[in-house]
Amino acid sequence: MQFHHHGYVSGDPRIQPVAGTGVDRPDELPDEVDVLIVGSGPAGMLAAAQLAQFPGITTRMVERREGRLAIGQADGIQARSVETFQAFGFAERIIAEAYWITEMNFWRPGTDDPTRIVRGGRAVDDEFGISEFPHLIVNQARVLDYFAEVAANAPTRLTPDYGWDFRGLTVADEGERPVAVTLTGVGAREGQERTVRAKYVIGCDGARSKVREAIGCTLSGDAANHAWGVMDVLAETDFPDIRTKCAIQSHTGGSILLIPREGGFLFRMYVDLGEVPVDNAGAVRRTPIEEIIRRANEIMHPYTVEVRDVAWHSVYEVGHRLTDRFDDLLPEAVGTRTPRVFITGDACHTHSAKAGQGMNVSMQDGFNIAWKLGHVLEGRSPESLLSTYSAERQVVAKNLIDFDKEWSTLMAKKPEEFADPGELEDFYVRTAEFPAGFMTEYTPSLITGETRHQDRAAGFPVGKRFKSAAAVRVCDTNPLQLGHLAQADGRWRIYVFADAAPAGSVGPVADLAQWLENAPDSPLAATPEGADPDAWFDVKVIYQQPHTEIDLNAVPSAFRPQVGPFSLTDLSKVFGVNPKADIFEERGLDRDGVVVVVRPDQYVAHILPLSATDELGAFFAPILGRATARS
Repeated sequence: MQFHHHGYVSGDPRIQPVAGTGVDRPDELPDEVDVLIVGSGPAGMLAAAQLAQFPGITTRMVERREGRLAIGQADGIQARSVETFQAFGFAERIIAEAYWITEMNFWRPGTDDPTRIVRGGRAVDDEFGISEFPHLIVNQARVLDYFAEVAANAPTRLTPDYGWDFRGLTVADEGERPVAVTLTGVGAREGQERTVRAKYVIGCDGARSKVREAIGCTLSGDAANHAWGVMDVLAETDFPDIRTKCAIQSHTGGSILLIPREGGFLFRMYVDLGEVPVDNAGAVRRTPIEEIIRRANEIMHPYTVEVRDVAWHSVYEVGHRLTDRFDDLLPEAVGTRTPRVFITGDACHTHSAKAGQGMNVSMQDGFNIAWKLGHVLEGRSPESLLSTYSAERQVVAKNLIDFDKEWSTLMAKKPEEFADPGELEDFYVRTAEFPAGFMTEYTPSLITGETRHQDRAAGFPVGKRFKSAAAVRVCDTNPLQLGHLAQADGRWRIYVFADAAPAGSVGPVADLAQWLENAPDSPLAATPEGADPDAWFDVKVIYQQPHTEIDLNAVPSAFRPQVGPFSLTDLSKVFGVNPKADIFEERGLDRDGVVVVVRPDQYVAHILPLSATDELGAFFAPILGRATARS
């Protein structure tokens, strides 16, 4: 974390100086905003935390509840989400309070006595080293708390407007704020009605989304046909793996997914309630907690679970549904205007909870749309950028539903239906990269380039998230994870992996640095006058030499920008290789050098040779809303 460059900071450096719309921010919801977020779930809170970093944008978030969420239904935090928490500055704190999943055990009917379950296998949670971040379990409410803290500490001091229920919206053909949102008060606001006009609306209001309904999107897919009881409980039990994630299959055909919770005592059980008759009419949802506990004990025989406190319980039916689009733009309107209303999370895609994907994918929806709205509203990018949201995230949601169908089907199978008793365990290990959140791969678009030069950086696939690796920061000799330094501040990242020549040598790195600083078609040339040189683009250089062989004064000034009101040289952007783990070797980087461009949401956007300044300029030209100087 960097601070003091604007003057001495004696307080908490996580609390940024108030700026822009945060100055004299009205307590009450105003009549006009730039962005209105509807719903304060994971997608909404992340979007708020991201947009709060843009001082010139008025963002407000309305929530029907009258206060913070106390008990959340979601609890699984995949490694990609923890990686995202790192960018928002709270990964270490949430890791410290969470339960870590390091192994999953598989229980099945015993061969000698099928009425008794036995441990049939163990699987390491991340056997292939997919991520340096752990797989966590922590209450959804705590995730929201952390994002709320980030938003409240950001320059705009964004906090939720509780007690407002979304009723409907209309989108006008013209006007500065064409979206009119109707709200009604809840609780202490009962009887109040408001109309808020916005430039853009993000609907994060869940599976029964009124925003989705208002823009005419429809959910389609498989109807629910299997029910599960879920309960968070404190219990006394002789089951030896009660503090380990388990998939439990019984001889009766019923199964349990056991998830230990944070705090050392609480655990969650997804208990199989069986097939749901077509004419059930929702009766299964009224299954009492006593019946769920009885079923759990039947499945776990010979072990017993004596429930002593129920923190929360529910019954749900597995269904897989996906919306036809993620924004308000009807097919016939494509090309005539850009979207104004967007939906995220459960409003777009519904599935089972057992793969631990709902909250995780929802947060990535929020991340994806929020930085794009920030760039458009600040004038960094044209409105055409917003059309990439639905195009990118709908594919991700479709892949998620396909995966969850397979996983939930396997979880519901009877033991005798498996060709191999280890089939469930094998699927869990074989597909680990998907639930961890790292299979997302965006295809070429306005913000994702072609793969023509992919062989120069094999370990950074274009369209996939930037997989961090270690390097040594020269100025303070600290070995650091390069990707962990990328904050959720809306900036693009340009990583310059140098050729074998030493720092200061005449050659491609020096030529690239000169172009970045001075060329009219350099992306850095778009940085507003008066802003720091790295306000829009964070440019780092990684040399092939150890830090002891790099002369900081010889490094081109493009990698040592002067920032802040005192024009202090930032020395933190220059790296050497870590001799214990050479990033060039680990990520398959061309020794002749390579440029890796990374989006504000941490996905690799382009791979280019050091000399490909024409291509780099041409890539950013439409993103920055300008023609290239050499086109």
